[in-house]
Amino acid sequence: MENNTKILIVDDEERIRRLLKMYLEREHYTIDEAEDGKEALEKAFATDYDVILLDLMMPGKDGIEVCQELREKKATPVIMLTAKGEEVNRVQGFEAGTDDYIVKPFSPREVVLRVKALLRRSSQTTYLQTDTTTKDVIVFPHLMIDHDAHRVLADGIEVSLTPKEYELLYFLGKSPDRVFDREQLLKEVWHYEFFGDLRTVDTHVKRLREKLNKVSEPAARMIVTVWGVGYKFEVVHE
Repeated sequence: MENNTKILIVDDEERIRRLLKMYLEREHYTIDEAEDGKEALEKAFATDYDVILLDLMMPGKDGIEVCQELREKKATPVIMLTAKGEEVNRVQGFEAGTDDYIVKPFSPREVVLRVKALLRRSSQTTYLQTDTTTKDVIVFPHLMIDHDAHRVLADGIEVSLTPKEYELLYFLGKSPDRVFDREQLLKEVWHYEFFGDLRTVDTHVKRLREKLNKVSEPAARMIVTVWGVGYKFEVVHE
């Protein structure tokens, strides 16, 4: 069975690109390569990739800058690759819109597993229903979250979200009126426990509200800031 999944590998080291390409092509993925940030953005804007593997430390535009510029126009899932394991770099990556994070040196098999996991989370076509019964749909006034298809509709218009933006919205939407602090959201949505810098959550909430607000202001207002605590999902009935 033909696999139409397209992946872009961005790294200034040819050795790493070649290694990742070899392992990912064994899974029958179509692989493109870029050796710097400028080339990465040109290819990412010209082609709809299913996943981008993005090196953090590159000459010219680094991975953070590339991810930030990409997020202005596209929701393509991104896995950041970096030789730096410090928490601050991980936080910066998530703030820029990264969906996952792998520290070098890494096992190529681990990368393949992470790619597969991200593809499962971000796919909007894998789980299309063959009958009229949808198993997991959350419906509110102005907003519908179809978890089987990983689709979000605000006032009937589909909203393009990154995997992490989607997971954040789904997590909050499953528990209306329950307040979650930032530490809880980082643990449940990002599966990381940070101590100190919690801006990752704020950045994603801001981006999520902006995207919802473009098509439905009432839907955007459902994500409520509880000052001094965190966030909650509050149903708007207007």
